[in-house]
Amino acid sequence: MKTSLLALGLMAALPFAASAADGLSYNYVEGGYVNTDAKGGDADGWGVKGSVAVHPNFHIFGDYNAQETKRGNADVDQWRIGAGYNYGIAPTTDLVARVAYQKFDPKHGLDFNGYSTEVGVRTAFTPNFEGYAMAGYEDYTKKHGINPDGEFYGRVGAQAKFTPNWGLSGEVKLAKGGDKEYFVGPRFTW
Repeated sequence: MKTSLLALGLMAALPFAASAADGLSYNYVEGGYVNTDAKGGDADGWGVKGSVAVHPNFHIFGDYNAQETKRGNADVDQWRIGAGYNYGIAPTTDLVARVAYQKFDPKHGLDFNGYSTEVGVRTAFTPNFEGYAMAGYEDYTKKHGINPDGEFYGRVGAQAKFTPNWGLSGEVKLAKGGDKEYFVGPRFTW
């Protein structure tokens, strides 16, 4: 119900919305190294992310990462796909809201489906440097008697642009329980 009301509110605001802020593109693909520092065990691997603008104020996005735990060498795959809304609040700053369907698959018989929602700001500080900060909530459905707790998280990230199309992207996701996930890699923007 809350998601429906949010979507209805965003659609009502559409005629009054501004397009993406100057210097920000929602058309990109990036890949790189992922590392998770968690209470249940550390893991690392690789990940890919992407986004495509489908309207000046809307984009779809997705990401996937495959990691291997340090303890037990177990494979863990995670992915999500969703839609985002961006609204220019200053010449180089957007307010961003996103919702996504996601999956957590530790490859030992149990996998969990869930959702996430987040809101934050993204800004181009200079033509060659941008950053963002997001606050979010994610939750997974109960499966086989296991009910993962939903949790709040924060994500901060930045991109240093070497050319108009190429840059280096980095991100840190901090969960309420103390878990941290790091990402770093090249980004291609069009």
